[in-house]
Amino acid sequence: MTTMFESIITNVSISEDLHFYKAETFPTIHPVHWLTSHFAVGGYSPLQRLSGMLTAHMTQIAPRNGFQWHPHRGLEIFTYVIDGELYHEDTTGGKGVITAGEVQRMFSGNFIQHQELNLTDKFTRVIQIWFVADVEHAGLPPHYEQTKLSDMQTRSVGDAIIQDIIGPNGATDAHVSARLTSSILPAGGSASIELPRSGENLFLYFVDGNGRFQTSSQQNEIDIYDVVLATPEAETAVITASDKNPLNYLSFYLKPFMSKN
Repeated sequence: MTTMFESIITNVSISEDLHFYKAETFPTIHPVHWLTSHFAVGGYSPLQRLSGMLTAHMTQIAPRNGFQWHPHRGLEIFTYVIDGELYHEDTTGGKGVITAGEVQRMFSGNFIQHQELNLTDKFTRVIQIWFVADVEHAGLPPHYEQTKLSDMQTRSVGDAIIQDIIGPNGATDAHVSARLTSSILPAGGSASIELPRSGENLFLYFVDGNGRFQTSSQQNEIDIYDVVLATPEAETAVITASDKNPLNYLSFYLKPFMSKN
């Protein structure tokens, strides 16, 4: 019997220590006229589930549209706004606007309802991540917090500015067994990827900008929504942003989901 914490991966190779996948490996869907989503994890993606992470996807919402009241149970949901802004309101009484460069964490508990709306005249683009909340937190009431990347402590790896969102040094009071960092490379800057620790695998998602991904044996052009998977034994790769724009990528350190069979 599988559980919601086990991984489900189909139709892609995960047998090596390092994999680079182009964005088109994963589905982009248009379920309604105002919504476009790229599912790196979840939905119809070959990465249907990674450990306790049910989805990691880009959602673009057209002006004056959005998700009206709907429920969630047993989840911790992170919303990272890349472009525009998103209005949030929930049944705990929480409400407010999440702007570009802000992260919201919503813990659903046994039941919460909320709505997520683009009330502006411009497109809003967010990365949304759903985790199954760790079982020891099942009795906690629903709640949420909102944090600006600019308020988080920073550290540097090469030219990259890195902020810890989830984890022992994370800026959010997360209730999941994972680590998540945001890395921003300035135009023309380079940095080595931070490989996972023992007992982890890495899922890396390029969410804004473009550039180059290079190891001693391969070189790939980076476009938006490309994905990297890695084990602790992987060869270190160097990421370089294009000369025109910064490059932003999210690194998820999860319980092992890759197989060397």
